[in-house]
Amino acid sequence: MKAEQVIPILRIFDYKKTIEFYIDWLGFEIQWGDQPKNNTPLYMEVKKGNVVFHLSEHHDDGTPGTKIFIWAEGVPEYHKELIDKQYSYNYPGLEKTFYDAVAFTVYDPFGNKIIFNEKFDEEKHKHIEFSSIH
Repeated sequence: MKAEQVIPILRIFDYKKTIEFYIDWLGFEIQWGDQPKNNTPLYMEVKKGNVVFHLSEHHDDGTPGTKIFIWAEGVPEYHKELIDKQYSYNYPGLEKTFYDAVAFTVYDPFGNKIIFNEKFDEEKHKHIEFSSIH
């Protein structure tokens, strides 16, 4: 088997908070889906670069508290972009992990955790001031 793409389904509970977190703060774009009408549950796809999530209000889709681990390039720059937006509910620290990555973690309003990681490179990352691990 060769997978073409893996798309996690994350459980959400509130359209407004979903937009505020995933679209306004993280910078994802809605690919399809929209605000639910007539009390129907929302199901939407969001994308940033090649990272794609399905976000669902359906009671049998996903479990609150899911953890997503992403390997990426430009993690310190993305971290700075997010910090500069001064989002009230997240202020993630940038860390050097035990598995030799530069990483930061964000928590969505529904208990899901997204960890952005970049392979640590001594030369490339020598000027980063890392947060202490909590």
